Amino acid sequence: MRLLITGGAGFIGSHIADQALARGWDVAIVDDLSTGHRENIPDGAVFYETDLRVRDAVNDAFRDFKPTAVSHQAAQASVAVSVRQPVLDTEINVIGSLNVIAASIELNVKRFVFASTGGAIYGEVPEDTRATEDTRPNPLSPYAVSKLAVEHHLAAASYEHELPFTILRYANVYGPRQDPHGEAGVVAIFLNRLKAGETIQINARKTTGDDGCIRDYVFVGNVANANIAAVSRAELPPVMNVASGVATSTRALADALARALQRTADITFAPRRPGDVERSVLAPELFASHVEPIVPLFEGLKLLCDEPTG
Repeated sequence: MRLLITGGAGFIGSHIADQALARGWDVAIVDDLSTGHRENIPDGAVFYETDLRVRDAVNDAFRDFKPTAVSHQAAQASVAVSVRQPVLDTEINVIGSLNVIAASIELNVKRFVFASTGGAIYGEVPEDTRATEDTRPNPLSPYAVSKLAVEHHLAAASYEHELPFTILRYANVYGPRQDPHGEAGVVAIFLNRLKAGETIQINARKTTGDDGCIRDYVFVGNVANANIAAVSRAELPPVMNVASGVATSTRALADALARALQRTADITFAPRRPGDVERSVLAPELFASHVEPIVPLFEGLKLLCDEPTG
């Protein structure tokens, strides 16, 4: 297996690279280091410092490495940024992805895995329900729109060019190496502030002072394993949520993380953030039946807190 990982110097991509190398695969990482970090690139991986918006540079990396499989993780991943800068979001997430898809078609890639969003693509998920893979997408932010657009482009590429693909719709991913930016980065933000003895801010779901938005948190090890399975197993469903299925408020997350650290959380409250959906919870049954059991939130937070720092 020759696996090329876009965004492989980032949080999720670097975990996929570690697992692929542990299996003896040849690994290449394509990353512009705008949010990724050179120190995340594992020994043994070939590295191309490349902006996916530059088609010739993407083609050069693909032609040099000649991948048999692609895990496309690179993205502008902040909902808030997409609301402020929708054109930038489209340039990176749609145009950049089209360049990766075109290069994959040219090189006759055998498996293409796309990191989509379950946390944003379904829009508001009603109380006491979980979005399944059959739930109609209802994107409410430019970020979600761009991810859904790429999903449709992949379907078109499969129809016209027989590009085999799997779409993984992530819930809010957390774990080691996560940067404290973007919506999903709330775990890293809270962890850093708790360790420093600083206050934790909870952005409102509706009204300042409530327990915050409801989210579905999934451990990065589960996400990396989903990518490895999607690359190596053609029988997986074409679209799969990667999630825990557990509804967790921002306040409950803060309390759980404080317990994992054996600290006390000092809480402050702020208004709702632009672009935030109130509730996003996904059905994880396909993932759990095809790949592996889900790491429970508190267990994942303990693993994160036990990670060495520095």
